[in-house]
Amino acid sequence: MTSLPVSESEVDFDAPNAGKPCKTWYKIVGSLSSGKTPLVALHGGPGAGHEYLAPLTDVYSQHGIPIVFYDQIGCGRSTHLREKPGDVSFWTFDLFMRELDNLLDHLGLRDGSGFDLFGQSWGGMLGGAFASRRPRGLRKLVIAGGPASIPLLVQGYEALFAGLPPDVRATIEECNSRGDYESHEFEQAAAVFYGRHVCRLDPPPPEVQCAFKNLKDDPTAYLTLQGPSEFVIIGSFKDWEGYHDAHNIEAETLLLNGRYDEAQDLCMEPWFRTIPKVKWVTLENSSHMGHFEERERFSQILGSFLAGGNP
Repeated sequence: MTSLPVSESEVDFDAPNAGKPCKTWYKIVGSLSSGKTPLVALHGGPGAGHEYLAPLTDVYSQHGIPIVFYDQIGCGRSTHLREKPGDVSFWTFDLFMRELDNLLDHLGLRDGSGFDLFGQSWGGMLGGAFASRRPRGLRKLVIAGGPASIPLLVQGYEALFAGLPPDVRATIEECNSRGDYESHEFEQAAAVFYGRHVCRLDPPPPEVQCAFKNLKDDPTAYLTLQGPSEFVIIGSFKDWEGYHDAHNIEAETLLLNGRYDEAQDLCMEPWFRTIPKVKWVTLENSSHMGHFEERERFSQILGSFLAGGNP
């Protein structure tokens, strides 16, 4: 297999009230001077890191579209701030949008062909919120498994929990009632949910395992914004409903989710209802990691959308 042309670097980021200098690490696959509109990738978590979005390189291989990956502040190879657990005034949407703005300006992506934005899970929420501000240079937006509403995401979990084995469901409910999210018992039960609704590949690809390692290594942002697990959302964004501003999104938008996704249709539909120029495709054999679970189909849909055709 031919190796991809990759360059890596970092950019200074003046994070408000960080208390220390911060940097954002990034990696570019392809060349930003190729004349093709680059795709900037927003990973999930927050804190999952860029590695598990590796299949996005397929659109470079197939269409020559450059990809910009980066680790958001607080994870991976960017600056960590483990000293700020529970600091809801620091870990905000605005922080991550400032970081994205800083990276876009550093790379000079506002002018010329502009940039496209891909956000997966939390990254999709961030991408939707960012696009609602009508940033200069944004051409197309992709939201993959990124809920438009956290309350609706949680509501969708009810049906998913109902489909779990009774003993697993009972364990999760019992652990919830006593606030136990670190025991082996809870982790085993959560693994059943994850295996059905986060990544259905067994074993998960190494890149997906890397995302969980990143979250375990530094869960500061995740615990503050989200909570102790994918389905226990008690962090500061628990009431977030980004679709209320989505009518401001001018970019042509593609929504993607999986039939078995933890991001069920219920929480994706408000994006579809409110974004003016939007398409929605559900992958029939995927959960939350459709870019791995149905990689060929996912890449075909994504590449066609970015290159100008229909999915």
